[in-house]
Amino acid sequence: MSGTSSGIVAGLTAAAVGTVGLLAYQASATVPPGLGSRSTSSPAPGAPAAKAPRDQHHPTALPNSSGTGERVVYSVDDDRVWLVNERERVERTFTVRPGTIDPPVGAYWVTSRSKAVTGTDGLPIEHVVRFTTTKDGSAIGFSAATGTTTTEPPDPTVKTGGIRETRPDGNAMWNFATIGVKVMVIR
Repeated sequence: MSGTSSGIVAGLTAAAVGTVGLLAYQASATVPPGLGSRSTSSPAPGAPAAKAPRDQHHPTALPNSSGTGERVVYSVDDDRVWLVNERERVERTFTVRPGTIDPPVGAYWVTSRSKAVTGTDGLPIEHVVRFTTTKDGSAIGFSAATGTTTTEPPDPTVKTGGIRETRPDGNAMWNFATIGVKVMVIR
């Protein structure tokens, strides 16, 4: 009888290991490429990234070559963001005030969010949407300062990857950019 019990236990164990392996494979197959990692389409180190083509008559129009599908598009040259829905329609566009660290051009995905924290510059911020980190561990993401209406540029001696929005724009970003949403950084 003990031989039969051990055979049943061995069979159940093998089935459980196989099921866990299958579930792990399925989970890894559904993660967007590059989630939580550096850009998947950055140019070679030291190579300047080309600026995405712009509509000369409509400077706030979504630039060509800014990706496809639902995404946040952030232009480091224009300090502008576009929230683009799955039907390729711009839901909102607005200007931002970048920190002292610009993310490299490329495709990213929203990896974490915080409702309210203190920024690296010491200001209270809300609706933090992070999409990458630098080699030294500095987070880069969008946020809105809550206790100030200052438009002062960030202190150049403090490394900050906070891309500041107004509070209404921060609310829109918070509602749009959930975990896994693509962020396209362009020139």
